[in-house]
Amino acid sequence: MSSPAALQHDEQGGTADASARQLTLLEAVREGLREEMARDRRVVILGEDVGAQGGVFGVTKDLQAEFGPERVLDTPLAELGIAGVAIGAALSGVRPVAEIQFADYIHPAYDQLVNEAAKIHYRSNGEFSCPVVFRAPFGAGVHGGLYHSQSVEALFFHVPGLKIVIPSCPADAKGLLKAAIRDDDPVLFFEHKKMYRSGRGPVPEGADVVTPLGKSAVLAPGEDVTVVTYGPGVPLALEAAASGEFSLEVIDLRTVAPLDFATIETSIAKTNRALILHEDALTGGVGAEVAALIADRCFSLLDAPVKRVAAADTHTPFAHNLEAAVLPSLGGVMAAIRELLAY
Repeated sequence: MSSPAALQHDEQGGTADASARQLTLLEAVREGLREEMARDRRVVILGEDVGAQGGVFGVTKDLQAEFGPERVLDTPLAELGIAGVAIGAALSGVRPVAEIQFADYIHPAYDQLVNEAAKIHYRSNGEFSCPVVFRAPFGAGVHGGLYHSQSVEALFFHVPGLKIVIPSCPADAKGLLKAAIRDDDPVLFFEHKKMYRSGRGPVPEGADVVTPLGKSAVLAPGEDVTVVTYGPGVPLALEAAASGEFSLEVIDLRTVAPLDFATIETSIAKTNRALILHEDALTGGVGAEVAALIADRCFSLLDAPVKRVAAADTHTPFAHNLEAAVLPSLGGVMAAIRELLAY
C-alpha cells in the first residue's frame, strides 16, 4: 500500500520486512486459504459462486481446480443454509471456511451463528467445539449503495463465543486468516472490499507464518493522542500521523473480539488522550464499548474526554458525494484530534 498505509505489521505488532514480496489484501487472503487447504485436508470452502467463478471478487479463484469440487463447494443462494451446513460440518470433524458473498446478507444466518455456532462449546460443557470461519467482504467507499456497503461487526460484538477479526493489511489478512482456520472456536473474518485491491503490501513467505488472534498492533508510536482503530480506519489514522501536525500513537485492533485492552491502556498511560475511529455507524458501534472501557479503567489517566469518529447514523448513500459525506474522513479525524489537544 502507498505511504503512510505502507506500514505492515507482523504478529508481534512490528512492521513487516519491506523487502518481502508485495501482495494485495485479496491475494493474501487467497494465499492463506490455499496454504491451509494444502496443509490440512479437513479445510474446505463453501459459498455462493466460490468454485468455478472464484467468488464475486475472485478471492477463491483457481482453488476448485486445484483442490477439487469436493473441497471447494458452490452452494445455493441461501446464507442460512451455508451457515447451517458449515456448522454441521465443523461438528463432524471438518474445518469449513464459509463465504458470505457480502456481509450485508449475513442476516439470514444470524440465528445459526448466534444460537448455534457461538453456543456449542458452552452448552456442551466443553465437550464439542465449532472450528468454522465465516468470511465476508464488508464496508463502503466503493459506490455500492445501502445493500452493499454495510459494516456488521457490532451486531456480533455483543455475542459470547464469537471471535471477530478485521485485517487492515495484506500481511495480517493472511496471518490472521490462517490463525482463524486453525482456531477451535467460530470466527467471523471481515475483509473490507475497498481494501481488496487498493494497494500492495509486504507479506512474509512461509506456510507457518501465523498472526495470533486477540493481539493488537501499535503501528505508529506517539505522545499526543492514542488512536484506536481497525480495518479501513487504519489508513486514515496513519495518514493523520504522517501529517506531522501531531504525535499520534496508532493502534490497530486487528481482532475486535476478544479485545486487546491492555495495549490500549498502556498507550493511554503515555498519551492521556484517546480517539476511537471506525467506519461503522457511531451509535452502538465497537467504539462505544471501547470508550466505556477507557472511561471505566483509565479515567485517572485522561486529560480530555474520549472522542469517537465514525460514520453517520444513516444508510450509506449511492451517490459518491453523499457517501463521502457520511463516512469518516481525514479532515474529520484531524479536527477531532485538534479538539482533544485543545483541553
